[in-house]
Amino acid sequence: MTSPDLSTDPTATQDDGGQAARRLLIVGPPGAGKGTQAVRIAEELSIPAISTGDIFRANVSQETELGVLAKSYMDAGEYVPDSVTNDMVRSRLAEADARDGFLLDGYPRTLDQVEALDSILTELGTALDLVLLLEVETDEVVGRLLARGAEQGRSDDTEETIRRRLDVYAEQTAPLIDVYDSRGLVRRVDGSAPIDEVTVALREALRAR
Repeated sequence: MTSPDLSTDPTATQDDGGQAARRLLIVGPPGAGKGTQAVRIAEELSIPAISTGDIFRANVSQETELGVLAKSYMDAGEYVPDSVTNDMVRSRLAEADARDGFLLDGYPRTLDQVEALDSILTELGTALDLVLLLEVETDEVVGRLLARGAEQGRSDDTEETIRRRLDVYAEQTAPLIDVYDSRGLVRRVDGSAPIDEVTVALREALRAR
């Protein structure tokens, strides 16, 4: 049986107030397939998939004021402050294509950024509808990333560095999930299943809102 196309089913992602759940956040460890699934779900809902990487690249390449500022930190080998990242996200979410919804990938990463996103959405007169959490066992993610690194010739993708990245992800993300869990927004999906099955499970998670 063919699963429904969310973009043509206005009741498929109804939230508790009867509004379509179209302001989404997707979370998961590196290698969980967030990018692939974000694009699929965003296309079906006709909303933009927005990653912090895309926002940074766009601002830097277009030499916006924020892009120039961010590049000055990166060129100096320094961490780009949250204030700059937050302003980039604020600017992106204020664009016309995000007015009716969006799917954020890679932001927020810290509790301070959760507060910043809350503030941004309040300014825009809206709020987050759902947090889609892709769960994948650590050993499987390590295997995926090692295989991808070998395919792409990335010598930096060693098991040690991958496991460290996953530790950092877990440390940073656990508090965020706790916050969104307390708001009843988190929907957990098994990200270890085949890609198409994960997409179907995400659709089901949206409908269960």
